[in-house]
Amino acid sequence: MDKLSDQQLFKQFSYINGSWHSSETQLEVTNPATGECIARVSNSGITETNMAIKAAKNAFKMWSEKSANERAKLMRNWFDLLMQHQDDLARILTLEQGKPLNEAKGEIAYGAAFIEWFSEEAKRVYGDTIPAPANDKRIVVIKQPVGVVASITPWNFPNAMIARKAGAALAAGCTFVARPASETPLSALAMAELAERAGIPAGVFNVVVGDDAKGMGKVLSEHPDVAKFTFTGSTAVGKILIGQCASTVKKVSMELGGNAPFIVFDDADIDAAVTGAIASKYRNAGQTCVCTNRILVQQNVVTEFTEKYTQAVTKLNVGDGTIEGISIGPMISKKAAKQVDKLVDESIKAGAKLVYGGKFDSAGDNFYQPTILTHVNNDMPIASNEIFGPVSPIISFADEHQAIQLANDTEYGLAAYFYSRDIGRIWRVSEGLEYGMIGVNEGLISNAAAPFGGVKQSGNGREGSKYGLDDYLEIKYLCMGGI
Repeated sequence: MDKLSDQQLFKQFSYINGSWHSSETQLEVTNPATGECIARVSNSGITETNMAIKAAKNAFKMWSEKSANERAKLMRNWFDLLMQHQDDLARILTLEQGKPLNEAKGEIAYGAAFIEWFSEEAKRVYGDTIPAPANDKRIVVIKQPVGVVASITPWNFPNAMIARKAGAALAAGCTFVARPASETPLSALAMAELAERAGIPAGVFNVVVGDDAKGMGKVLSEHPDVAKFTFTGSTAVGKILIGQCASTVKKVSMELGGNAPFIVFDDADIDAAVTGAIASKYRNAGQTCVCTNRILVQQNVVTEFTEKYTQAVTKLNVGDGTIEGISIGPMISKKAAKQVDKLVDESIKAGAKLVYGGKFDSAGDNFYQPTILTHVNNDMPIASNEIFGPVSPIISFADEHQAIQLANDTEYGLAAYFYSRDIGRIWRVSEGLEYGMIGVNEGLISNAAAPFGGVKQSGNGREGSKYGLDDYLEIKYLCMGGI
């Protein structure tokens, strides 16, 4: 952290109602690449979570009554500061999360783009007039902010996951309480520092850091003053939180697990497919919810694809993300790396063939080699589970019908990808895949202007785009009579 240009971005306290709050106990934040403790953050809990909710409730009337243009200007200030401090924010992110520094810079820009996008969309919350059933009546529909929003976000994108939720919430006129992952709190706290500098009033954006995930989650999901709860994480945890939200019938949006297929048809540009698969699979060491999980290749091009893909994977460099030229950083923990190794081992025992990698890297305990498995089927552990690591299982298929069937054979439905140059096939497959997002001849699909979200057990609601604002608004119908 001593290399930061602005040392004030390195915060170690929760941010509640415009103030930094210390606590009696501390939470260690470690660099997953080295195991070194890089910060000791005040370990907040249920008490501070309640304080943050109260602050957000008290600030709601003031914030919601600001004009859309006023909110937009303050959010634009926040965006400008995020980009102005992109290098420092990226370094903080890499040190606490592990991804290569260039990827971290990309995440800062990606997250900031949601603040910018929603600052502009704040001025476009339109209502409707509806023809009335009688001449003496008028029907008007308006949209209003839901109220206090609470969020729980994961460690894999500690900046962007908060930005795309908070951006929409603040633009709509809501106030916000963030509970970042205890592994990666520093990025969220740096965002809070810049929100304050941008002029966002006290209580509008709060960050509570603590390792009592169960207790804090229960408060955020059950508190009667929280009108909307939003979560990004595993499906298993999401189901628990949805159940807790039911007690107060909250508005809920969930971005949960994935099992993304990457389909390569025999009419595809194979070189382009290889490039797209590498980008989709190995970003953040495979630790993203939209990462390619299974590569499905038509049987008459599977040999060509596998050879070219393997050649590309051998060029990826594993190591500390702060070192220039590194492609793949560490897994978030040794436990996570062991889980990936277990999936690989079990699948090899079930008949998969190891083509490349398949073991821990010499860079350290948290590093796993980029790995390729062939002769995989959909029932193997490496295909049926969300890998969340740098492993590519390759499955062959005979025809378009089987490809769609294999791709849809999962409880998840977040993202899918396929490569083809047949326009008819592009429409058929796009419509046949049971996923919320489809990349057609493209491995990187996320951007602020597009709706991010899934179907089936991958969640509900959308983040980003004009649709993302609706999750933070209530529709109110006005019937005017006696006209």
